[in-house]
Amino acid sequence: MKEYVLSFKQINGTNLPEVGGKGANLGELSKIAGIIVPEGICVTTEAYKKIVEDNKELDSLMDQLSLLSLKDSEKIAQVSKKIRLVIEGTEIPKDIVMAISLEIEKLGEKHPYAVRSSATAEDLPLASFAGQQDTYLNILGIDSILEHIRRCWASLYTDRAVTYRIQNRFEHRKVYLSVVVQKMIFPEASGIMFTADPITGNRKVVSIDASFGLGEALVSGLVNADNYKVREENILEKKVATKKIAIYSLQGGGTEEREIQPQQQNVQTLTDEEILRLNDIGRRIEKYFKRPQDIEWCLFNGEFYIVQSRPITTLYPIPENDGKNRVYASMGHLQMMTEDIKPLGMSFCKMLSFWFGENLNAAGGRLFIDGTYDLASPIGRKVLITSTGKADILMKNALVNLMKRKDFVKTLPRGKGSINMSSGILSWIPPIIKTYRENNPIIIEELIAYNEKLILEMEERIKKLSGDELLKFILQDTKDLKATLTGPGNMSMMAIGGLVTNWVNSKMEKWLGEKNVVDILSKSVKNNVTSEMGLALLDVSCIVAKYPEVIEYFKDAKDDTFFQDLSKLKGGVVVKDAIEEYLKLYGMRCAGEIDITKPRWREKPTALIPMIISTINSSELNSSSIIFQQGLLEAEGKERDLLNRLEQLPGGKRKAKKAKKMFSMLRNFIGFREYPKYSFIKRFQIYKTALLKEVSLLVQKGLIKEPEDIFYLYFDELHEVIRTNRLDYSIINKRKADYEIYEKLTPPRVMTSEGEIITGEYNNGNIPEGALAGVAVSSGVIEGRARVVLKLEDANIEEGDILVTTYTDPSWTPLFVSVKGLVTEVGGLMTHGAVVTREYGIPGVVGVENATKLIKDGQRIRINGTEGYVELL
Repeated sequence: MKEYVLSFKQINGTNLPEVGGKGANLGELSKIAGIIVPEGICVTTEAYKKIVEDNKELDSLMDQLSLLSLKDSEKIAQVSKKIRLVIEGTEIPKDIVMAISLEIEKLGEKHPYAVRSSATAEDLPLASFAGQQDTYLNILGIDSILEHIRRCWASLYTDRAVTYRIQNRFEHRKVYLSVVVQKMIFPEASGIMFTADPITGNRKVVSIDASFGLGEALVSGLVNADNYKVREENILEKKVATKKIAIYSLQGGGTEEREIQPQQQNVQTLTDEEILRLNDIGRRIEKYFKRPQDIEWCLFNGEFYIVQSRPITTLYPIPENDGKNRVYASMGHLQMMTEDIKPLGMSFCKMLSFWFGENLNAAGGRLFIDGTYDLASPIGRKVLITSTGKADILMKNALVNLMKRKDFVKTLPRGKGSINMSSGILSWIPPIIKTYRENNPIIIEELIAYNEKLILEMEERIKKLSGDELLKFILQDTKDLKATLTGPGNMSMMAIGGLVTNWVNSKMEKWLGEKNVVDILSKSVKNNVTSEMGLALLDVSCIVAKYPEVIEYFKDAKDDTFFQDLSKLKGGVVVKDAIEEYLKLYGMRCAGEIDITKPRWREKPTALIPMIISTINSSELNSSSIIFQQGLLEAEGKERDLLNRLEQLPGGKRKAKKAKKMFSMLRNFIGFREYPKYSFIKRFQIYKTALLKEVSLLVQKGLIKEPEDIFYLYFDELHEVIRTNRLDYSIINKRKADYEIYEKLTPPRVMTSEGEIITGEYNNGNIPEGALAGVAVSSGVIEGRARVVLKLEDANIEEGDILVTTYTDPSWTPLFVSVKGLVTEVGGLMTHGAVVTREYGIPGVVGVENATKLIKDGQRIRINGTEGYVELL
């Protein structure tokens, strides 16, 4: 038998489908000892279903609604209004009316009630529909209650509720509505309590908002509320607001706004004793639900009543820890990949992370460096803060801000730091000295050839392996690769590039007053695999541009039949050969390539199409050799100019001689900085190909449903599955559900083990008013149309466009041939976007917070890559 009404006492968390999030939470709250919850009932979703079922007019309108997207705002409003009118005009069946009436009689017919909506997708740990449906207060009499229940049902189709569901991909027909009918409390004060600070995310701090009268004045923004911060029974902070208005109940039903007497407007709403009592209630509720809560409360006759509690859905998850104070820095911000990383991808990041492997921790689908031990040590602190500053200045400044809190620093535990390079650095010194003396570019070519030989040998060996042997081989090979990448050969070349860059920039600014000369001097250097990749795709674009049929086909190209389809077109064979040749060299690359689970260009060749089309649309299609030669001439001209000016200075002959040697070393060795990542991404493709071949056997056995499901297993878990032929699929299913949420999260740069998010700021105070601050990484000033691109495959660049995006990694390089400037939200002086903008000679500003939100697609902007800011024109 269908139940149309349940009392709070009958409800627990298992009743979510019948009573929605709000109703289920009230049922659970009623069971917590010492927590007072006003009595009430839930009109279940069964009643709602009976109202909407077999209604042809409603079905037709719902069909129309299901076809609409976010851009159809006017149509959404029209259809939603019609649905609301149909529901409000529907008569409630007698058996439902009888069930509601009987329960209201038990609670008290003459008592006023609050009537609130409770959707089945509301107040879940992973999504909050709070505020999407309507609430009605001080409702008197059964007829009025029934009328407002209908209004609540209809409010499932307010414009904001419909838009929210479309935005979060909830199907309209699968969200049902229960209605909460709860005894009204007429409080002296009310408000909201968060058991974790909603601003900083600190789980140890309770934040309480309080005002006089009903809480609706606070929720609707009519009044400024007092705010109290409490930590472990200590009131940290009290902000007493001027409260001019309060909302109170009317005797005959409904509510009204009243002015607060002047002498009471600045009075603290709650006493200190009441604040601490409410804090204790919040912690008890949080403990019961086992996660931070957003709690609605009211105070009446000295007692606190709880009228709602829901999970706080906006908090970023904290890495698992030992309970001691710890500090976490986002690896994604340092590696230019702030998207979620699947578990298998995390395993490879940990195995190959040069210095942070042991101290990488997962949270929210991202990896964070536990920098606690480094920050607890004066030397480690300096190294960590300096190194993060090269990649992300806001992260560096956040760490600097945290280190100013001396009491916090004293609580940090001590141990082995993430960065322990001393022994390694000593081995770099002999090759650095040898290289400096000889200044012979052949060293780089020999080093690259040696690394390529290792990769080829590994690829031949891995082809012969399967099963347990394959997984053991990959594990050992990652250790060998890590040793090679961090060995004296590779690292001494990286160090030389950094040392020479710093010397040239600092000396030229000191001697000649000219900033960032490396930007021009390093144009068109040899052995820069990333720049070469961009220029090589330019050559492919030149070929594609000759064949209109191919360009037309690119609009609807499919990955599965890409090369077969090309072969049938005029010029298609030529284009096919050019792209296949390109993929032999660069097919292992892709956006977010440090996550081995991301589809590579070799797997998804259509990912190249937006870059090819953008290049055709935006550039004079010169060949790569012409572009390279132009950059070379510019660099050589700059070198002559600098040397001539140096010779005019006191001691100029000596300075010019030293500078000439350093300019030569810069051009000989700076290109190598892009190779190490290229080499391990190459190995990633080989590992992945071997693993997917092995997994195809497990799919044939029925052990794995889809090959990509293994991406939700960590490497050791996958190893165990292959070894034992056993798999608990609930692990994969749960992680898939988790990652649907993780992909929507924005990781913080720095946070503590208490969940507190630490922020940094820029120190460049000479920017124009209204400009967006960032980090200057490539000199020059350029104006143009902003092209906001969130995914590489959505790029649509035309002549003169400035690329605005979250971050770039090497896979974005071919696009740089087409753009006239770069703005990113993440990055620093030595990150990918910075290096390539300097190489291609386009102005760049990185680390501009919220750039993709503050700058509108198509807006005209001016970027200053010398001073580090963006102006919105």
